[in-house]
Amino acid sequence: MREDATTVEIRPHVRLLHGLRRPANWLQLIRFSLVGASGYAVNLAIFALCVHLFGIDYRVAYGAAWLVAVVNNFVLNRRWTFDARAGQIHFQAIRFFIVSLVAAGFGLLMLMLLVEAGGLAKVPAQAIAVAASTPLNFLGNKLWSFRAGEL
Repeated sequence: MREDATTVEIRPHVRLLHGLRRPANWLQLIRFSLVGASGYAVNLAIFALCVHLFGIDYRVAYGAAWLVAVVNNFVLNRRWTFDARAGQIHFQAIRFFIVSLVAAGFGLLMLMLLVEAGGLAKVPAQAIAVAASTPLNFLGNKLWSFRAGEL
């Protein structure tokens, strides 16, 4: 079978490499990381309070901590990281929430694996799980939630 002359080869790695060469993308990643660090601190503090002070099951505590941190991160990322104030906030919020929910699902699975199969203490396991879900969160928000030129 002969290949058609108009067939275009899709090479996502070329797009990724091109994006890595743009300083603005690195600045966004740094800002996203700083916002994430504040959300990370909020998340761990709420999680530790829920688990150790209030005796809440760690899976429920994960959800409560995630909810508080996601609101913090949406506001800061929208205004500072992606400077997406011109976009329609309700579309951005829904997209941000969906991306964060997917990343949280991944993080929760990681947390349960670390605690139940790995025998790790809950707060350190939470710290690892949240950190592991960060790249997924960044890519989803950059490429979908706060995509430039849309909304």
